Amino acid sequence: MQKVVANADEAIADMQDNITIMLGGFGLCGIPENCIAALVRKGIKNLTCISNNAGVDDFGLGLLLKTRQIKKMMSSYVGENAEFERQLLSGELEVDLIPQGTLATRIQMAGMGIPAFYTPAGYGTEVATGKEVREFNNKMYLMEHALYADYSIVKAWKGDRYGNLVFRKTTRNFSTSIAKAGTITIAEVEHLVEPGELDPEHIHVAGIYVHRIFQGANYEKRIERRTVQINGK
Repeated sequence: MQKVVANADEAIADMQDNITIMLGGFGLCGIPENCIAALVRKGIKNLTCISNNAGVDDFGLGLLLKTRQIKKMMSSYVGENAEFERQLLSGELEVDLIPQGTLATRIQMAGMGIPAFYTPAGYGTEVATGKEVREFNNKMYLMEHALYADYSIVKAWKGDRYGNLVFRKTTRNFSTSIAKAGTITIAEVEHLVEPGELDPEHIHVAGIYVHRIFQGANYEKRIERRTVQINGK
């Protein structure tokens, strides 16, 4: 199976309006920059985006918010994006805020083929509204459903032409689970190598999960919020 495509534009060429996309990354670390830029260029609308965060105003998913291409965000942390806040408060953007551990597990369960699970996170709060509640060992739990997507998009450090992926340090974050939860998975990589060049013991996502892969370019690797000490404090 030929999985290698020329670039991000070719990788997302069949995407249409009203789809659900799951995107890897944590803050601005390990986000699929090339594919996000291609989505902006393509201009598809009414997207439901599942991602731990919503980027910042001028980078990451913030670019898709700026162009009003996102209809709904399903995220855990959204505190660095003023445009997100504006759209949420004005009613322009539908938002489903999910506890971070629950979000990670819902994605992981989709990749494992498990449709639902129980968690104590959110019990007794607004998160529990409309959800099934059960008691196990004298403790209350909410039933949460697995999260699936039409497309999963991740960025890896290295990948080979079969789609095997290696992530570097914290860029693994949500991406290893997201790569397994989409009907079609797209991977952009910093280094596209030939089969056999990756150590099998160090592969984080097996190629069977990846449908398209390409060599990315011009990665910025921004820092979401830079903090420094003042006067040694």
